[in-house]
Amino acid sequence: MIDDPLIEEIRRNRNEYAKKFNYNLDAICRDLEKKQKLSGRKVVSFPPKKPIAR
Repeated sequence: MIDDPLIEEIRRNRNEYAKKFNYNLDAICRDLEKKQKLSGRKVVSFPPKKPIAR
């Protein structure tokens, strides 16, 4: 595998962020939702797509 400094930086940042929350996914999601609300940006959600019958 080729070492990519950008990918290494992203993974390092992701790990540091997760470590702040003791790798607790629920806590990470709560923090991200809080940041989303505080951003003041409009959030768009779409209804789930129906599965394609085969």
